[in-house]
Amino acid sequence: MDTLLLARLQFATTTSIHFLFVVVTLGLVTLLVGMQTAWVLTGNPRWERLTRYWGQLYVINYVLGIATGIVMEFQFGLNWSGLSRYVGNVFGAPLAIETLVAFFLESTFLGMWIFGWHRLRRGVHLALLWGVALTAYASAFWIMVANSWLQHPVGYEVRDGIAHLTDFGALLTNPSLGMAFGHVVSAALLVGGMLMAAVSAWHLIRRTPDFALFRTSLRIGLVTAALAITLVQGFGFAQFGPVGEVQPTKFGQGPQAQELIADWTTRFGPGDYTPPVLANVGLGFMILIGFTLGCVWFLLPLLFRDWVIRLRFPLWLILLALPLPFVAVILGWIAREVGRQPWVAYGLLPTDQAVSPVGAPVMLASLVGFSLLLGALAVTNWVLLARHAARGADDPALGRPPAPPTEPAHPEPALA
Repeated sequence: MDTLLLARLQFATTTSIHFLFVVVTLGLVTLLVGMQTAWVLTGNPRWERLTRYWGQLYVINYVLGIATGIVMEFQFGLNWSGLSRYVGNVFGAPLAIETLVAFFLESTFLGMWIFGWHRLRRGVHLALLWGVALTAYASAFWIMVANSWLQHPVGYEVRDGIAHLTDFGALLTNPSLGMAFGHVVSAALLVGGMLMAAVSAWHLIRRTPDFALFRTSLRIGLVTAALAITLVQGFGFAQFGPVGEVQPTKFGQGPQAQELIADWTTRFGPGDYTPPVLANVGLGFMILIGFTLGCVWFLLPLLFRDWVIRLRFPLWLILLALPLPFVAVILGWIAREVGRQPWVAYGLLPTDQAVSPVGAPVMLASLVGFSLLLGALAVTNWVLLARHAARGADDPALGRPPAPPTEPAHPEPALA
C-alpha cells in the first residue's frame, strides 16, 4: 500500500477518536461549572449530588482523553516530519501554548479540584473548577489557531525553504478561526447536553429512586442541547463565506478556484488539486443531522411536565438520538480536513511532501498499533462511563467524605 495513504488513514483514525474525548470533556465541564456554582450559591445538596455524579463521569473521560492525546501527538514527529520541518516554526507556536495550558494549568486545577473536596473552602473549590473550564476553552482555542493556520496560512514568510512566523497577531485574526472556534465549542456543548439528557432519560425509563434528581439533569441537558444546536447551525452556515474566500477549491470550482489551480500547477507542477468527494459527503450528512437535532426544541415544552416524562416515549427518543451529535462532529472534522486536500498547509505545503520518508510496512505497523491502542482506550472509556453512569447518584466516589478514624479494637493499657 501507499505510505501517504497509510499515514493519512492513521491520522484520521487517531484524531477522530481523540476528538470524541475532547467534545465530551469541553461540554461536561461547562455543565459542571453551572451545577457547582448553583450548589455554592444556594447550599442545596441536590446540586452537590449532581456535581459529584457528573463530575465523576467527566474525570473518567478526561483521564483517558489525555492518554489518547499523548498517543496522537507522536504522529507529528513520526509520520509527518516534513510538516514539522517546513512549518514547525509557525504551526508549533500555538501548539506549544496549548500544551502549557492543557498539561500544566488545566491538569493542575483539575487535580486540586478532585482531591480538594472537604479540604478546601467551597468558594476556593469552585474557583478551581472555573479554572479547569477556562483553561479547557483556552486549550481548544489554541488548537483551533494552529488548525486554522493550516487551513489558511497567514503571518509568515519563507526563508531558506522554511516558513517563519512574522506576525503573531495574524494568527489570532485568521478569517478561518473565529466562526470555526464557535462551531467547535457549540458542538461540544451539544454533545455534553445530549449526553446528560440521554443518561438521565435512561434512569427515568428504569424508574430509579432518584426521579427528581435525574429529572433536573434531564432538563439541564435538553435546554443546553437546544441552545447549542442553534449556535451550531449559526456558526456552521456562517463559515461558508470565509471558506469560499480563503479556500476557493473546497466546496466549489468557480473562476477564483480555477485561477488558483492554474497558479498551483505553475508552482508545484501538474496534479489533481480538487478535494475528494468525501468532504462534501461528510458535510451533507452533518447538515442533515444538525437539522434533525434541531427537533430537540419541540421536546422542551413536553418534558417540563412530569406526566409526559412518565410516558417514556420522549425519553426513548432522547436515548436513541445520543449517537447523532458524535457522528456529526466526526463528519464535520472530515469536511474541514479532507476539504483541504491535497494540502497540509493550504497552498503552501502539499501532503505528499509532508509525510515522513518511511516504508509502507513500517507505516502499516504504526497504523495498526496506534489504532488498536486508541481503540482500546475508547472502548475502556465508554465501558467505564456506562458502568458508573448506571450506578446512579446515591454515593459517587468523587467527593465522598473521608471516613472517620476508627478506634483500635483492643486499646493498649495506659502505662503507670
